[in-house]
Amino acid sequence: MNHILPTATTLEEKARNAACAILPVGSFEQHSDYLPLITDTVIACAISRELAAVYSLLQLPPIMISCSHEHSAWRGTVSISSGTLHSIIDDIYRSITDAGLTSLVILNSHGGNYVLGNVVQEGNAHGKSMALFPSGRDWAEARQSARLATSGHEDMHAGELETSILLHVNPELVRDGYQAADRTADDRRHLLTTGMSEYTRSGVIGRPSLASAEKGKALLEGYSGHPVEVKANYR
Repeated sequence: MNHILPTATTLEEKARNAACAILPVGSFEQHSDYLPLITDTVIACAISRELAAVYSLLQLPPIMISCSHEHSAWRGTVSISSGTLHSIIDDIYRSITDAGLTSLVILNSHGGNYVLGNVVQEGNAHGKSMALFPSGRDWAEARQSARLATSGHEDMHAGELETSILLHVNPELVRDGYQAADRTADDRRHLLTTGMSEYTRSGVIGRPSLASAEKGKALLEGYSGHPVEVKANYR
């Protein structure tokens, strides 16, 4: 089983002497009946591990509850406000820079965390050194390199991409049923008003039946091949 939490000691971090920290941001929200509520967190941590294998990074523990208000109709989903998430990021940035680090990469795997784009943009405008990863293009290129059959719009939630990554990194977390759970809803123009429940009863918008561990492995390799740029060097 892959660890969700980082396991390095302070001695190991002293030897690493990283200039940049990476912060996974997931969620605690429904992913239908076959994926766990922590799905986005598992994915964010998996991508963070891949990047840490390429760059010298201080791996931070994940933020496991974020802005999942569009999933509030389903039992188990828990959210915080966008303002609270913004404040948490600000506090973490202040803490790592007080400790001598120079930059922060926010690794976000939940699409509802719109505020993170503003956090990074405002931070850099005020002299901070921050980056947000993956971008929409990074997600699309990883899909292409892994030869997924679906697009990001079609496969929005609990679909081919998310199920594939969990089948690769933590298959014990995937329950049976994803093979027959496909649901598409390409016209979602009122999502911000109505939430997900207007478009799906199962909580799925995507095609999990196409998922495989092999695709999950290829996806992670695709993410680690995309450089994350911040104003400071990684060391």
